[in-house]
Amino acid sequence: MMAATNKNNSENTQFFEGAEKLLEIWFISSDVKSKQRDLRQIPRNKWESLLKSVRCEIISFCRNEQIDAYVLSESSMFISKRRIILKTCGTTTPLQCLEPLLTLVQCVAGFDKVENIYYSHKNYKRPELQASPHQAFEEEVSLLDTFFPDGEAYCLGSTDADCWYLYTLSEGKALISDEEPDQTLEILMTQLDAEVMSIFTRIECSSASEATQKSGICKLIPHMTFDDFLFEPCGYSMNGITQSGSYMTIHITPEPEFSYVSFECDVPEVSYKEIINRVLKTFKPRKFMVTIFANKESVSANCPRELEQLDYIEESRSWLREDVQYCQFKNYDLTYAFYSKFPS
Repeated sequence: MMAATNKNNSENTQFFEGAEKLLEIWFISSDVKSKQRDLRQIPRNKWESLLKSVRCEIISFCRNEQIDAYVLSESSMFISKRRIILKTCGTTTPLQCLEPLLTLVQCVAGFDKVENIYYSHKNYKRPELQASPHQAFEEEVSLLDTFFPDGEAYCLGSTDADCWYLYTLSEGKALISDEEPDQTLEILMTQLDAEVMSIFTRIECSSASEATQKSGICKLIPHMTFDDFLFEPCGYSMNGITQSGSYMTIHITPEPEFSYVSFECDVPEVSYKEIINRVLKTFKPRKFMVTIFANKESVSANCPRELEQLDYIEESRSWLREDVQYCQFKNYDLTYAFYSKFPS
């Protein structure tokens, strides 16, 4: 659950690791003539069995013609025609599902190749509490390399403070006739405003819908269908989807000792400045990191370079950029940036 449930016996205190492990995989088939393959053909009971190896379960579900969205006991899962996004927090073990996932996808949906994979996460606050292979990025990379020998690993940011790990593989688009526009904005926030975080407790709100409205999450991106969940005694998860197939997901660990909020969306925008500003005004973090992926076919293609120009976020210069790194991959551009609250 999103509530603090992982117990550190040595200190007799409750702790929950909010930082998620994000696994995104795009599949293709050697049979380029087949147009019927679809990950959404895989029945729900198969996904439920798969998630047992990840140490989480499905608690809510919504869908439309383009995308299936699952709220999990630890974060979210999104399934579209040939892409799966699995985002899990706490001490979950998403990489443990790789072998059964690849088998399931091939046997049921007919996809026999991985086109792209992205595995990423912020550095953990308490890595020693993670289960294998997630206690160290080197261990995660070692496991990933057994499945994807041509994969590459990166660390962006300061390894002594806040950093972001990425493992990626891009096999190229030779087997696909048309490139699909793709983009992702992710904002990972820490040291959140206590008053805002209180909204995501059962003491302050009696339902997820109330928390969604009271916090202003409902206004972040228009035309979203929401599926939200408020945990007991605290913690919050939501998925939002649009009829065009875009998604938004937010996960909140509100405890003041280790508060954490993640925001992610793949809504195509020429500029992400307004969305970033709305998210920051909603949650008021002291620190946050932003990553923007986009391929050349996306209307967001120029967004990764946008962060390089933003020394400050907001006209009031509330957040100062401390680090920025730009990467150019085979099919995607990526920018990572880290900001902290500017002293008043």
